[in-house]
Amino acid sequence: MLDELRAAPAEQAQRIERDIRRIWSRTGSATMDLLLKRGRDALEVNDSAKAMQHFTALTDHAPDFAEGWHGLALAYYQAQRYGPTVDALERTLALNPQHFGAMKGLGAVLEQVGMPDRAYDAYSLVLDINPNDTDVIEALERLETRVKGTTL
Repeated sequence: MLDELRAAPAEQAQRIERDIRRIWSRTGSATMDLLLKRGRDALEVNDSAKAMQHFTALTDHAPDFAEGWHGLALAYYQAQRYGPTVDALERTLALNPQHFGAMKGLGAVLEQVGMPDRAYDAYSLVLDINPNDTDVIEALERLETRVKGTTL
């Protein structure tokens, strides 16, 4: 499906991306599904502390489940805890090197902490997999002059 996403026209890309995320969200366990759902629900209402609790429990019980680490990274990011965010994103990418959401998150953190060159590189990796991600395209445009300068 990642190959389909790379080649998809913009109008199909969002559907393929949702399908990929749905596949990545399969834990194989009703208990882990519940922790994932509760963590995502807490993120939805900006309760990062509760989200961290659920995602920490999920990663404790299913340490090889990349989406649990990604959820934990989102909770840390929401709480503006960037060091733990990067740690959780690194775990996500170690388990799923094609996780475009984690790459995008890494770009956002690097941009937030004033590392535009590295943020630009992370965002560029996202477009290698998901070339229709408008948020990433906008981020690259926003960073381009800071990273590459202006031509004379």
